[in-house]
Amino acid sequence: MNTQQLTDLFSWFDSYVEPFLDTDHEGIKNIRLKIEHTRKVCEAMALLAVGEGLSESEARIAAAVALLHDVGRFPQYRQWRTFLDSDSDNHARLAIDVIREENILAGIDPAEQILIEEAVRCHNMLAPPATVKSPTRQYINLIRDADKLDIWRVFVELLAQPPEDRPTAAVLGLEDLPGTVSDACIAALNTGGIVHLDTIKCFNDFKLLQISWIYDLTSDTSRRILSERGYIPALAATLPERADIREAVAKALVALSA
Repeated sequence: MNTQQLTDLFSWFDSYVEPFLDTDHEGIKNIRLKIEHTRKVCEAMALLAVGEGLSESEARIAAAVALLHDVGRFPQYRQWRTFLDSDSDNHARLAIDVIREENILAGIDPAEQILIEEAVRCHNMLAPPATVKSPTRQYINLIRDADKLDIWRVFVELLAQPPEDRPTAAVLGLEDLPGTVSDACIAALNTGGIVHLDTIKCFNDFKLLQISWIYDLTSDTSRRILSERGYIPALAATLPERADIREAVAKALVALSA
């Protein structure tokens, strides 16, 4: 992929998302959230590309993956008014549909097209397929880390807003119960595991899920950026004041700095 092809992809994205803003006030908030998220993931990816020593060619492929990873969110929200895949469709699969229907990778080397599509397809999996080999694995790891880095930002900023100002789809329809947290989610985090989406019952559980992503980061660059930005302590500060939560979070922070 050359520089002009990447520039053309960014121009396509701006044109593609514009019509999705032709909706009601709540819809605009949710669509803007995903547009901004995409741009910030691209910024995070650029930092990872430098930190991980990617070549210029590799960095362009990584940038394309970042730009396209969530493009399925826009038709998803238009059709179902949600970002919850279990209530609609897998947004990574929808992204592949958009990429192919729009034919936006035409002219790019076929081997690079495969790298881009496979990274987009795998970016939201609980764990990437064990059979995936390098160099595909490199781009899957990069986008999974870059995505998490910005989702943490999104939720730290969201928690600073009054509940009535928050984009409704961002919290996945979860009820905000300030004093409630599920023991199963605390237990998973406390053992150094990933909290599974199907175990969460409320918004606090979703915070624990996000904190558990520490254990899924794949690079020292990602861990350094996360530590510098302070997202985990900010999320933890909004959880109930309980000894078992403090212990689980403390273990995660130790793992982050290890």
